[in-house]
Amino acid sequence: MSQLKSVQEKLRLVRILRLLKKTYTYEELSKITGLPITVLNRYVRGKVLPSAERTRELLKLLLPYVNIEEEVKKRIKFDEYGFFDNIPVISDTALMSIIAEDVASRFMDKNVDKVLTAATDGIPLGVHVARELNVDVVYAKKKKEVGVEKFYEVSYVPSASGSVTTLYLPQWALKKGENVLIVDDVIRSGETQKALLEMCKQAVAKPVGMFFLISVGDVIDKLKEEYNIPVESLIRLE
Repeated sequence: MSQLKSVQEKLRLVRILRLLKKTYTYEELSKITGLPITVLNRYVRGKVLPSAERTRELLKLLLPYVNIEEEVKKRIKFDEYGFFDNIPVISDTALMSIIAEDVASRFMDKNVDKVLTAATDGIPLGVHVARELNVDVVYAKKKKEVGVEKFYEVSYVPSASGSVTTLYLPQWALKKGENVLIVDDVIRSGETQKALLEMCKQAVAKPVGMFFLISVGDVIDKLKEEYNIPVESLIRLE
């Protein structure tokens, strides 16, 4: 194992410990790992990193306790009308890093060149996934940036609002022939995501997959059938 890979594994362990610490006490983690609380505390706080051998041992012990789908579900907050808030999910950097590892493993064989998302809530997931894939992330916005001359531009009418929405993406952000992974935090009707797919078409880039933290209803099945690309979500709400 290279030195870089070894450090990455150690940092992965720290993220997992920080995530588990939100559910388990230090006493419980000590029983699981067989390590003193003081040692675990130093790992969680980033004061010291374990050896490569201990890292492998701890990952083997701790990974069975990590269920990212359940971690996401318990952070989603619903109000009395059934609307939900996913900010507790996308603001949890340890959880998002672990989710990004999972997403990267799903699309590793697609030779992704760019991660594309829409501002603003899709940006945290896009950044984490792009980092894991070691590629750039670009995002479409509802306003034109000053200083950019040429844009890809797609207008659509969201069913929830009834008014025209336009997304803009600088033309330098996507190049002809690039393999693009589209990600977003939530997909409901699929209209925004179809606009991102249209941007790929304008750029003559190739969408190779789509991933969402949360999907509502059967929208991802419809996208998969219509565009014939892998479309996945971590959590599906009916």
